[in-house]
Amino acid sequence: MSSAPVRSPTLRPHRMKKDESFLGKLGGTLARKKKAKEVSDLQEEGKNAINAPMNPSTMDIHPEDTLLEENEERTMIDPNSKEDPKFKELIKVLIDWINDVLVEERIIVKQLEEDLYDGQVLQKLLEKLADRKLNVAEVTQSEIGQKQKLQTVLEAVHDLLRPHGWTIKWNVDSIHGKNLISILHLLVALAMHFRAPIRLPEHASVQVVVVRKREGLLQTAHVTEELTTTTEMMMGRFERDAFDTLFDHAPDKLSVVKKSLITFVNKHLNKLNLEVTELETQFADGVYLVLLMGLLEDYFVPLHNFYLTPESFDQKVHNVSFAFELMQDGGLKKPKARPEGCTVSCVYSFLFCVFTHSRWQKLTAVGVSVLVLCMGPAFLVRKTVILEELLLQKVLWVTAVHMLGGSVFFSVNWVVNAS
Repeated sequence: MSSAPVRSPTLRPHRMKKDESFLGKLGGTLARKKKAKEVSDLQEEGKNAINAPMNPSTMDIHPEDTLLEENEERTMIDPNSKEDPKFKELIKVLIDWINDVLVEERIIVKQLEEDLYDGQVLQKLLEKLADRKLNVAEVTQSEIGQKQKLQTVLEAVHDLLRPHGWTIKWNVDSIHGKNLISILHLLVALAMHFRAPIRLPEHASVQVVVVRKREGLLQTAHVTEELTTTTEMMMGRFERDAFDTLFDHAPDKLSVVKKSLITFVNKHLNKLNLEVTELETQFADGVYLVLLMGLLEDYFVPLHNFYLTPESFDQKVHNVSFAFELMQDGGLKKPKARPEGCTVSCVYSFLFCVFTHSRWQKLTAVGVSVLVLCMGPAFLVRKTVILEELLLQKVLWVTAVHMLGGSVFFSVNWVVNAS
């Protein structure tokens, strides 16, 4: 029986060499491709480095911002610029102001571009500031409806701002497109026009990246967008009086003016057993201003016409508005400031205007106060009797001022016409 033949071991090493040769060729091809890609990337990086000074761009552009038509451009805020303290302060001040104005509407704004783009908040804000009702739908979900509402709101805004020289830096598309720059320009203009009781940071600006499409290629450029200037320049679109300048440039001189005004108002309010020590706080709710106008014009203001102890912002605004009406009835010009935005400077201006009224400066008054207790229904008395048999041109003035329970406080004054 013969044994099986033994296979030659020389064939296997020959196949291994062939396999190794194939892998080596494949690896060499991949290596050459990798080196070629590295060279290409290096060339592209060098090209970008050369072109960088002519086309600076330090931010990542969102893909949707590159979908532009020919000659179309789009602006974006540089992310680094958003950390600027003045820029952040400007946004915070404007958000707080909007929330204060719309507190009765129970509207809370947290992010300007997300909360204002559809026109709903802007509508409520303008209606509150301008004290007018806009003919728009209350709630709109469709893009067309939102843009129609924005168009109506912005047209009303433009009617208010254009006569004062404001440059319009916003439109329906930019607001609805959540362009924060346009929204900030709009809010700053509204705040300045309505003399909002806020202080905007001066010289607030932001770096903006402008992306343009020219001949099928995207071009970017950095520009500085100025959002606010100085308070004087922004308020220069409106007539500033001496007290605005006094507050800004000579606050140390205010004490002299304040002392004179306090002496003047106390000369009259003391007839009602009232005394003023701080003009800024005690005249802020309009109560003393209403009473002062009644004293100067020699009439009693019925208590149902104003709030003697205002508890809400709306009640204070009502008092100040009513006082403005009384000032006009007394021959004074209508105050330029709005009751909603009555600042400390405005209070001084109103009182100084009243103080310098020539007709009231000719009156000299001596007051005697008596307290009358009565039980039963409260009643108001206004009675003027000419006492010609006692003293020529003297007037007896009986006025009910305060009612606490069954107590009625009367002030009896003899007003002598010194002219």
